[in-house]
Amino acid sequence: MIVDVFADPICPWCYIGKRRLEKALDQFERADDVFVRWRAFQLNPGMPREGMRRDEYLAVKFGGAERAREIYDAIREAGKTVGISFAFEKIRRTPNTVQAHRLIRHSAQSDCHDKLVERLFRAYFLEGRDLGDETELIDIASECGMDVSEARRLLAGQDGQQDVLAEHDFAVSLNITGVPCFIVEGRYAVVGAQEADAFGPIFDLVDEEARTAAVP
Repeated sequence: MIVDVFADPICPWCYIGKRRLEKALDQFERADDVFVRWRAFQLNPGMPREGMRRDEYLAVKFGGAERAREIYDAIREAGKTVGISFAFEKIRRTPNTVQAHRLIRHSAQSDCHDKLVERLFRAYFLEGRDLGDETELIDIASECGMDVSEARRLLAGQDGQQDVLAEHDFAVSLNITGVPCFIVEGRYAVVGAQEADAFGPIFDLVDEEARTAAVP
């Protein structure tokens, strides 16, 4: 079973959604047969390559720090329910995430795909690291067991960049306007960071369909 997750590593609800998906998989008997594939979606597709200072971004996105504080306080509370202690105050820069998405896409060829996504979330939301900085991304890749020279070569070139941009456009063509969005076996969608209970019936349905199809 394949679960495609359209997400952005600077989306706090995507981090929360990841935790809730993990809880759902813990409750699913055939979790070992599920592959979670992380797909590219950019919250800010028009973001300059160098990113923006955090205060400038909040002013543009939310109209200022006060409104942003109200929104993030609610997210902090949601994060606590799944064991995430968001440290938004540590974030100094909002990045362009194309490079991070390229790294995620590349990692799908290895066994550190999910590990890299988790590390990117932690680096941004708990440590305030700049996910638009290639040195930071290479360090994070190394922490996940990826080949450093390969990560450096990837980020220095253009391999996979058009694929990332096309994947974002594909998500938009599916009317995905916000993330996370989970698509199970290419047929059933769970939109938003819904509770773990939202996944169970879909997992069971896909499992039953597979069993039925296998009967001669």
